[in-house]
Amino acid sequence: MPSRAHLIRSAVHGLCLALTLAGAPVVAQNGDKPASPAPAIAIGADLASQAGTTRLTLTLSRAVEARGFVMERPDRAVIDLPEVNFQLDSAAGRRREGVVQSFRYGLFAPGRSRVVIDLAAPATIGRIETVTRAKDGAVLLTIPLQRVEREVFRKAAAASDPTPAQARSAPPEPADQRPLIMVDAGHGGTDPGAIAVGGVFEKDIVFGYAQALVEKLESSGRYRIRMTRDRDVFVPLADRVRLAREARADLFVSIHADSISAAPQVRGATIYTNAEKATDIESAKLAERENRADAAAGAEAAEAPPDIADILQELTLRETRGFSSGFARTLMGQLAPVMEMSAKPHREARFMVLRSPDVPSVLVELGYLSSKRDLEMLQSPEWRAGVTGSMAKAIDQFFGNRATLKAPTITRRSAAVAPVLP
Repeated sequence: MPSRAHLIRSAVHGLCLALTLAGAPVVAQNGDKPASPAPAIAIGADLASQAGTTRLTLTLSRAVEARGFVMERPDRAVIDLPEVNFQLDSAAGRRREGVVQSFRYGLFAPGRSRVVIDLAAPATIGRIETVTRAKDGAVLLTIPLQRVEREVFRKAAAASDPTPAQARSAPPEPADQRPLIMVDAGHGGTDPGAIAVGGVFEKDIVFGYAQALVEKLESSGRYRIRMTRDRDVFVPLADRVRLAREARADLFVSIHADSISAAPQVRGATIYTNAEKATDIESAKLAERENRADAAAGAEAAEAPPDIADILQELTLRETRGFSSGFARTLMGQLAPVMEMSAKPHREARFMVLRSPDVPSVLVELGYLSSKRDLEMLQSPEWRAGVTGSMAKAIDQFFGNRATLKAPTITRRSAAVAPVLP
């Protein structure tokens, strides 16, 4: 029987040959520009340490340009790449080696991928090298991480410029008066969110629920729908809020799934709305974890904007929070018959993604990946259909109970001037 190494070498050789042929520029007969080659494919990731240097080597189908920088608090090394199709083993990135605590990878922005390396000790990035392996044509991209003193690392981090690409939103359709629903699938790209024991990522589960909800809402014809992300890509928390505000959304629904490894018996769904003071310490801790999503993806969190400045904006904020709480209660009433709710099904906390002062917003934690029962249900297509169907009914009821399908005049009047809350 062929060895695993032999099978991998054969797969790499075949993959490289296929991509060489498939990725070659194609000139259209009508004289259009050549088509862009397919993204490089990563099929291997290895870690090795020697004499204070830890090397992360990616096995790729073709060469790519790589840029690296380091970040402090927490200590990370970040490698930016053009779009890469990561086909790595599910356990890749979880093994500690040398100065590497762990690493994660994924799509960071359209056309851009990122590898975020959590450092176990201060380290700087050496010269990134690319070598083509003669025996099979695979490309080895090696990233050396050299252990350094804290002060050296601090200066290297200060000199870095990890400015994330800003997402762009399409202009709203002024003639269409249907309510606009912004559906937010939590996490994404280099930020996997919670991870179940079997290696299931929160970002993948909640994206499936977001897509199912969008399909149900679109089929009714009553709403305009947008998503903060329509694929496995990282979107900063502030950008999710900005996208909803720029689109003048009438409702923002963020979908997540929690995890508490120390309490696998805890299960059930919870609906959160924004508040300066959390309902309880558990809600405060969850909001703190979710608000660190940008750091987990290797991006700097946006600076806190100024506080509410005038009475009109304060009234708008109060009104928005009232609508958010009203929708949370409506959603709770629709979900309770089809799924188990947590002990406190409606809670409040200071979630960054819920801080729009003029868009009613809720965050739905569908269940716990740390609960075997919840995880089974979250992965069930039938259960997903029932849950998203009930969410769609709650949205219908929410807008049906309002005097007009559009948000109140006071909200729309202040939308252009009200700042995003800190």
